Amino acid sequence: MGIVNDDFDGEASDDEFGDGDGEEEEALNQDEEDKKDEQERQEGAKKVHLFTLPTEEELAEEQNQIIAPAERMERIRGIIGVLADFKTLREEGRKRKEYRSLLLSDLCLYYDYNEFLMSHLVELMPFGELLDLLDAQETKRPVTIRANSLKTRRRDLAQALITRGVNLDPIGKWSKVGLVVYNTAVPLGATPEYLAGHYMLQGASSFVPVMALDAKPGERVLDMCAAPGGKSAYIAALMKNTGMLVSNDASKDRTKALSANLHRLGVHNAVVCNYDGLAFPKVMGSFDRVLLDAPCSGTGVVSKDASVKQSKDEDEILKIAEAQKRLLLAAIDSCDHTSKTGGVIVYSTCSVMVQENEWVVDYALKRRNVKLVPLGVDIGKDGFTRINKYRFDPSVALTKRYYPHTHNMDGFFVAKFQKLSNTIKTPKEVFRSDGESEEDMMVEEAADGDDEDMAAEAANGDDGDMTAEAANGDDGDMTAEAANGDDGDMAAEAADCEDAGVGAVDGGSGEPETPVQEEEVQVKSVKKKKEKKKKKEKKIQK
Repeated sequence: MGIVNDDFDGEASDDEFGDGDGEEEEALNQDEEDKKDEQERQEGAKKVHLFTLPTEEELAEEQNQIIAPAERMERIRGIIGVLADFKTLREEGRKRKEYRSLLLSDLCLYYDYNEFLMSHLVELMPFGELLDLLDAQETKRPVTIRANSLKTRRRDLAQALITRGVNLDPIGKWSKVGLVVYNTAVPLGATPEYLAGHYMLQGASSFVPVMALDAKPGERVLDMCAAPGGKSAYIAALMKNTGMLVSNDASKDRTKALSANLHRLGVHNAVVCNYDGLAFPKVMGSFDRVLLDAPCSGTGVVSKDASVKQSKDEDEILKIAEAQKRLLLAAIDSCDHTSKTGGVIVYSTCSVMVQENEWVVDYALKRRNVKLVPLGVDIGKDGFTRINKYRFDPSVALTKRYYPHTHNMDGFFVAKFQKLSNTIKTPKEVFRSDGESEEDMMVEEAADGDDEDMAAEAANGDDGDMTAEAANGDDGDMTAEAANGDDGDMAAEAADCEDAGVGAVDGGSGEPETPVQEEEVQVKSVKKKKEKKKKKEKKIQK
């Protein structure tokens, strides 16, 4: 023990000096490596700096020339490199706007998107990651199937399919029923196991909304846009064929496929119905849980329907978003907050557009007594709380986004609400949630009382025409378009996407107004009153 103490307490031993020399050598080596890395970075920066924007004359000449895809991609990467360190690498006198404009044009030409859709995609993520997304959208997603726990176990199903020449694996730790198929020697839609209802061909992204809904045995559950039935059958499996599942779809033709799949998969607790989704709170309500897989633009499933690249424009996106808002409010109104086990609403789309996702969710938060809660699923990127001109409630970060390049599944969006009260917010409460102060509301009330002529004019004059349009006019046509247009065909062809409920937005069919439409008329009427009041105040000041 004395020798050990001498070694620690006395002067440093030869071994300790040797270790010090080694540390110095390691430090020198590290410095040399850092210098090499810095030289390589500078050389790379010089190469990027060599990229020069073409002049207007050169761009005009390109209109009559065919540029090789490889050459265009090289220019795309060059622009992205400059934008990554713009102050250092830009050309003298050139603005960022010029680089972004040329990049947007090249991306549209290389990937065959229209300018509107591409201009929104570039806002979603950094340019380098955007290229990964666009490349992923060009390739088909892996085929996935869901083992039907009402009839079999995933392990037994996998073994049976392997013996038939199917090469597959579990989809991941996040799912207990999913299998990904790499290749197969037999058609997956014609095996004895498929015909017996042991599995459903279903996209991996469509598992997530059902997992978030987390239906329990014995509950009353509504699947508002259910065809072709993959999600409904999954819900029934979670409920263990107990309770009541209402599988609704606005398209009568699609309910045939819905019924057939539920029968094949051994679902006994489901009622298939054919109602307009907007009128559903009047038809039936007080559900413990509601799933709304809403009709959408399909911008997350471009690999299944490439026509989306060119067919979508701003008007159509906004029309679909308006229909989604109505459907979501109807879904919330169909749910009962007093449910002992539920009071949950799940909203999902196969779109990556902010207007169809976070914007719709934020709209519902302001107009209903609900809050967002975590999905309970381990994968996914947080939703946006601020992007471009949009600013959303901070809780919107609890929603999840799914992308082909990060999760190897179709682009998807999922939000989970907890209902707090069955009462509907008044138009004044809606304005307060939009940031209007109590004082502004008192001024408005006083103005409404003193200036009855102005209020009557706002309610019954030109603004009356506007509210009539909102209830029965352009918005009705819009929802019909969203119900019966290209997206309906896409959903019918791509069963995995399951946006079959497109028909559920058919709200302007000439039938009596739904509660959602009546509420929108009231809100718009109050808004117009306030606008009239402000205009009159400005005239008085002048």
